[in-house]
Amino acid sequence: MIRHDLPEDEWRKSSYSTDTGPNCIEMQPTEDRLVAIGDSKDRPRGALTLSPHAWATFVHSIRGGSEGAFQPVS
Repeated sequence: MIRHDLPEDEWRKSSYSTDTGPNCIEMQPTEDRLVAIGDSKDRPRGALTLSPHAWATFVHSIRGGSEGAFQPVS
């Protein structure tokens, strides 16, 4: 689901994002216990919201170098 109603001061930028590069990902927890993911350079597009489990699976997959496929965490 895409959300547009998130507070501006709650975003946390990825440590891999730079101020000048094209990769500017940020996240924030929502009041309804989801995780919002957005592009800091294009906030009007809104943010994708994921369940905590889906977010953990995504983070686990990119940290673990899982050959391009997402692996669910148990």
